[in-house]
Amino acid sequence: MKNILILAIPFVLLACSVKAQKQQPKKDYKAMTNTKNLSTAIFANGCFWCTEAIFRELEGVEKVEAGYIGGFVENPTYKAVCTGQTGHAEALRIYFDASKTSFNELLDVFFATHNPTTLNRQGADVGTQYRSEIFYLNDAQKKASEKFIKALKTAKVFDDAIVTKISKATAFYKAEDYHQNYYNNNKSQGYCNAVINPKLQKFRKHFKEKLKK
Repeated sequence: MKNILILAIPFVLLACSVKAQKQQPKKDYKAMTNTKNLSTAIFANGCFWCTEAIFRELEGVEKVEAGYIGGFVENPTYKAVCTGQTGHAEALRIYFDASKTSFNELLDVFFATHNPTTLNRQGADVGTQYRSEIFYLNDAQKKASEKFIKALKTAKVFDDAIVTKISKATAFYKAEDYHQNYYNNNKSQGYCNAVINPKLQKFRKHFKEKLKK
């Protein structure tokens, strides 16, 4: 299908809610459109531990930051976001080399690795903080996102209606240090073995041509 790269039904997410660890000092990280000549994309698609691990393995992705966006409270903590009362979504800020991977290819991975048809929920993770949302940084990203979703609907890739929102990026707050690169720093942890590992194996199988060498 033209302009559609999606290869698999979204993988089911299980709960990633665990007892919050000690909070780290917070700073307000504004959404940026360019860092060292890299392009930027911001996605919310459920627990950022799982999705961060996936995007880190894509060719052309230079850096991934887990954080919070779309809320109305400044400098939110993980504990506060988990209540669903700050309006924020768990999200990723992805820095990528557009000469190696395109925004459309990132959209393909985004839609293939979470369920965009469940409102404010991914598997057992329930709440607005787990919503499906694309935060565009420019008009080109907005139009690309709209076109991609329209094509998915036309092709009837999903049985249920896509509920993914497309919103203009607001302030992005980088999450506490222990959330960054969570999977690679905690591979022996039970959640990583039970939930993230199976998701990564499916992702690697379906996107093997796009993985970092």
